[in-house]
Amino acid sequence: MNHLAVDLGSRKSQLCQRSATGDVLAESKVLTRDLRETFKGLGEPNRVVLETSAEAFTVARWAKEAGHDVRVVRSTLAKQLGVGDRGVKTDLKDARVLSKVSCALELESVHVPSTGGSELKALCTSRAALVRSRTLLINSVRGYLRTQVLRVPSGKSATFPKRIRQLLEARPEGMPVHIDRQLKGIETLTTQIEECNRELEGIAEKDTTCVRLMSAPGVGPVTAVLFRATVDEVKRFQGAHRLASYLGLTPGESSSGEIERKLGITRAGSSRLRTVLVQAAWSAWRSRPNDPMVRWANRIALRRNKQVAIVALARKLAGILFALWRDETMYTPAPSRTH
Repeated sequence: MNHLAVDLGSRKSQLCQRSATGDVLAESKVLTRDLRETFKGLGEPNRVVLETSAEAFTVARWAKEAGHDVRVVRSTLAKQLGVGDRGVKTDLKDARVLSKVSCALELESVHVPSTGGSELKALCTSRAALVRSRTLLINSVRGYLRTQVLRVPSGKSATFPKRIRQLLEARPEGMPVHIDRQLKGIETLTTQIEECNRELEGIAEKDTTCVRLMSAPGVGPVTAVLFRATVDEVKRFQGAHRLASYLGLTPGESSSGEIERKLGITRAGSSRLRTVLVQAAWSAWRSRPNDPMVRWANRIALRRNKQVAIVALARKLAGILFALWRDETMYTPAPSRTH
């Protein structure tokens, strides 16, 4: 099997093809958008090696569609393999290094998400960007109110502009123009977020896997869709612990010799899904206090503290969602262990 390394660029990409014995067969530079046709024209299957980048997964799917064996190498690993060695980094040199290493080693590939999984993840990313933008504006307005020694009445984000208008318009000086401008932005973003939520709800209701995931306490459409999009293929994980480790929810460790030191969670993997799972854990904590897994978390809170208990609950919830998906079943509370 020949080995084809592709050093991806936003406009053009460098290719280096070697034989199984490591001899260079061809080198060329092509438009990145034309790579799909390039892969189809290779004839026999090649091992296509790419470094992770914004374009990598789409290009990897093009190569898979053409029947090639695809390996997407982590950018950190690529550096260890010699990409950019000694401060010399060119597209041609990087492609040559990747193709040479591919001939000598069985490179490990990161997971290439399916087209459906990528689209769902993009939708969740879009929603998260809208929420972050709204939060930024809300915090800006709150900051102004603090300079005026004014306290914001409590309430939800969606009603924030109304509450602020009532507060500021009651003053003799009225509403500052720059604050009114930000409040209008918050209202626009809230409308977009609500539309996105409705879209996610519609997707979750029609997807059997998401329906199963939403049967667990604290899990709504946003959590279910993001979990489905991030995991993508449940069978690629051998068990719940491997998934928790992938999501960065397992404790780290820094031990040497006779010294053992346990650390907090590793925070590896998707920070967005990890955050959403913690939010789902809080939701379950508040809404389902008598559920066995919440009672289990309560016992941890008594020994440690509530924050540690919530993270532990998020880790357990990730394992439960994994099992619901793998076993194609619905959530049924089971008695928790007492030890």
